[in-house]
Amino acid sequence: MEPACGETESGCIGLHDFSGRLGEQPVHFHAMRLRDSLFLWVGAAPALSSLAVAMCSPRDNMPVSTSLLGDPSDTASSCLAQRLAKKTKKQVFVSYNLQNTDSSFTLLIENRIKEEMMAFPEKF
Repeated sequence: MEPACGETESGCIGLHDFSGRLGEQPVHFHAMRLRDSLFLWVGAAPALSSLAVAMCSPRDNMPVSTSLLGDPSDTASSCLAQRLAKKTKKQVFVSYNLQNTDSSFTLLIENRIKEEMMAFPEKF
């Protein structure tokens, strides 16, 4: 999908959808690249049950993160946002909408995202 642009490419919003079968579960991803941030939705069905944001801090090596929507004790969105913020150096919003929050499964999710980032860096 072409970016929705105003006057220049740097001011564009880029949309990118991709999917993967992780273990036995189909997982869908929707990335929205903004000027200085990234919004990433991860799920198997249309839902927005959680949302977290993370951003780099000049005072700490690890990005700071917080839950914006959903159960704050479910840290899947926050942890993924934190790791992606560290990798991209951007403010990252993540909505992780899967029942499986096992650390080995979330590592598969993260690896699938990184694989897509390597293949299509302009989309992120």
